[in-house]
Amino acid sequence: MKILIIHQNFPGQYKHLGPALVKAGHEVRALTPKARKVGTWNGIRAYPYKIARASARDIHPWLSDFETKLIRGDHCYQAAIRLRDEGGFTPDLILAHFGWGESLFLRDVWPGARIGLYCELYHRSGTPFVGFAPEFDSPSPGRDALRLRMKNINNLLHFQMGDAGISPTQFQADTYPPEFRDRISVIHDGVDTDTLVPDPKVRLEIEDGPVLTRADEVITFVNRNLEPYRGYHIFMRALPRLLKERPNARVLIVGGDEVSYGARPPKGQTWKQIFIDEVRGQIPDPDWARVHFLGRIPYDQFTRLLQVSRLHIYLTYPFVLSWSLLEAMSVGAAILASGTDPVREAITHDENGRLVDFFDGDALVDQAVEMLEDRTLRDRLGKAARAHARAHYDLKTVCLPRQLDWVDSLAQLSPRPIPI
Repeated sequence: MKILIIHQNFPGQYKHLGPALVKAGHEVRALTPKARKVGTWNGIRAYPYKIARASARDIHPWLSDFETKLIRGDHCYQAAIRLRDEGGFTPDLILAHFGWGESLFLRDVWPGARIGLYCELYHRSGTPFVGFAPEFDSPSPGRDALRLRMKNINNLLHFQMGDAGISPTQFQADTYPPEFRDRISVIHDGVDTDTLVPDPKVRLEIEDGPVLTRADEVITFVNRNLEPYRGYHIFMRALPRLLKERPNARVLIVGGDEVSYGARPPKGQTWKQIFIDEVRGQIPDPDWARVHFLGRIPYDQFTRLLQVSRLHIYLTYPFVLSWSLLEAMSVGAAILASGTDPVREAITHDENGRLVDFFDGDALVDQAVEMLEDRTLRDRLGKAARAHARAHYDLKTVCLPRQLDWVDSLAQLSPRPIPI
């Protein structure tokens, strides 16, 4: 078959599926604004296109999100026309992560193609999706349902023309309305448990710090960006007591200064610095010297960080589940996580990790101290976490075969008509 992949940050979630489709004998191409020129990656021919304009400055804020998606969809449409007319390419299947809008008009370019959508999240109002953390409530909570209805325009338009969907977790799939949910298969992206393995001899060098090994008491906390949606504020508020209770611990914090999800901080500030400033006066200098903000780090260093971790703490709103949790499970880390719905899909309390109320900082410290004191407990939980990751999320034996089956099933569908 001829298959076209759409992702604004290619390969993204198609990092493993794309090359596997090439290996299976399919002709695979990609459209992405990330590429600067036509090139080949793992057998996939990738074609670039540019986003030539920004969103209008004075547009209604509820509509600005969709306008950015519309702009991307328009430019991707133009690139698709060129690929069809100048390149002579007509895909049998289109696999699209539609979260940024690129695939909005591809049914119009190739009406005979079957379209499979990567379904990350449908925006819902009401508890626990809105108002989960009251201190960060919207300034006009009564209007949240209206704002989120507008934010779902991209979801609604895509499901008019998408033939099937794939979502990495049950929680994420279940955010979609029933008429869409029936077309979504729950299949995780997968983690390479053959590479992400425990390493008792691991050594981790950190800038302006010691070389750390498994003999050190290392506590890790990982976000893509340090922000409230991933519980950064809860972790930081627990830090003064945690450092006091564990005088030999090193705390390694990974994450950028930007915003991936939720509200932005006040202008000119970052969530990272806001919560450093909030707790810094409660932490003596010698204790603060044991806290290391590593920013964003290369993947090989990230792997070693998880392998050296004696306790990995993961917190999240009821939201998209982070890959980092499953990667920590794969290396056999002892995990202390928030008992929010997406986490409960992967962690069962006291079987393959410990769960704590997202907002209870004292309970977080209590559980952390108990786990750090008890090596037998940590070993049991870590081994169970790895076994669970291998049984349910392994890339090669579980997830990738199911993804390939999903692609085959997509090919058997009749394409939906062009929306009127």
